[in-house]
Amino acid sequence: MMNHYAIEWIEAWCEENGWTDLFVERRDNYWAFPPGGVMPEPIPVHALKLIKAEKGLTFEETLWSMSAVIGTVLALLSTLWLQSPMPLVLAFALNAITVAQFEPDDV
Repeated sequence: MMNHYAIEWIEAWCEENGWTDLFVERRDNYWAFPPGGVMPEPIPVHALKLIKAEKGLTFEETLWSMSAVIGTVLALLSTLWLQSPMPLVLAFALNAITVAQFEPDDV
């Protein structure tokens, strides 16, 4: 499973906006105490989207993307060298898994 937000990004947002005691309930589900609050609340979705737009891809997302590109190039070269379509089939499977990892879980 892929994390779409780096915890450092969320921690920085919490410090800037006065939220305290950040914790992760489960992957990509962040909770903290809002300013003056006595109960933790989820970090607002619009804030998470803003953070994502500013910061871009996480290291994990970049790693998955690069592995898909490199795997496709290697599969193309292997297909030409072996004269078999099977490396491209395996690259397609890797790319399908990679794209599925990029889908948000909250849909």
